[in-house]
Amino acid sequence: MVTKNIAPTLDDVARAAGVSRSTASRAINGGERVSPEAQQAVDAAIARLGYAPNRAARSLVTRRTDSIALVVPEPDARILTDPFLAGVVRGVSEGLGGTDLQLVLLLARPGERPGHIARYLNSGHVDGVIIASHHKDDALEPELRSGSLPGVFVGRPFDATGLHYVDVDNRAGARVATQRLVDRGCRTIASITGPQDMTAALDRFDGWRTTLSRAGLASDVVANGDFTVEGGAAAMEQILAERPDVDGVFAASDLMASGALQVLQAHGRRVPDDVAIVGFDALGAERTTPRLTTVLQPVVEMVAAATSSLLDMLAGADAHPEPRIFVPRLVEGGSA
Repeated sequence: MVTKNIAPTLDDVARAAGVSRSTASRAINGGERVSPEAQQAVDAAIARLGYAPNRAARSLVTRRTDSIALVVPEPDARILTDPFLAGVVRGVSEGLGGTDLQLVLLLARPGERPGHIARYLNSGHVDGVIIASHHKDDALEPELRSGSLPGVFVGRPFDATGLHYVDVDNRAGARVATQRLVDRGCRTIASITGPQDMTAALDRFDGWRTTLSRAGLASDVVANGDFTVEGGAAAMEQILAERPDVDGVFAASDLMASGALQVLQAHGRRVPDDVAIVGFDALGAERTTPRLTTVLQPVVEMVAAATSSLLDMLAGADAHPEPRIFVPRLVEGGSA
């Protein structure tokens, strides 16, 4: 006859620890109103019996799911190709190391109704949320502002009132990038923007425009991109068709700069001799020829700060309402 191993139950733990079932349950689920002696006895019984708490039952007691969501309102293909988004996923996962929290990744789906993710978040499925690469119509900002779910944005919200976020100073970074082109002697400096429903793209465009205005240069050479290689290539084709005299380009991401670089080379334009180009992110800039001159966005530090802030909020600590803004810097390369 084969004897099956039967998993120990909460009642087994209570008997082994010499405490009531309710005391054992409280000790397992957070230790509230449990004496140090009882907690020690329950902990010892759990170790001796090899007891594994039932997560569903624990959630009923603590009203916690032991999971946080990372929301990236982008198609799943972007996660695989965009080094910024890949860095965010990796950074949050690493930031949860040493905790019992599970990471739930939520991506946008084609044709998804606006507000679908926001409604999911406020339905009690997760204990907190980190949001990256958000767009204006995602409906995430008002939902988080009106609900009770702790959350942190990686990137400035459109309306930051009552919301926690970390970001890089995108305007300052764009000014640094554009000033490099001005200092090189470029006089027809184009902007390849990011999506206009994202604050990072708007801030970088504003920094480019402000720098040209201060230098007495026109800011009329603009092509919209989408933070992808393909978008940058299409934008560069448009710029060359409309302004063949372009001699400088600020691309609002390294992926778009890479696409623009490919088009310039295909058209026989030498970089940086004929057209200088500066990107933004410092993610993968070393893979281009010549190596991109770019602006560093410290993704690792930003995501670590966002994750740490959320963990503090979940632990009941007062989260500082002021945003954490990182200072960008120019990373030298051979393209400008």
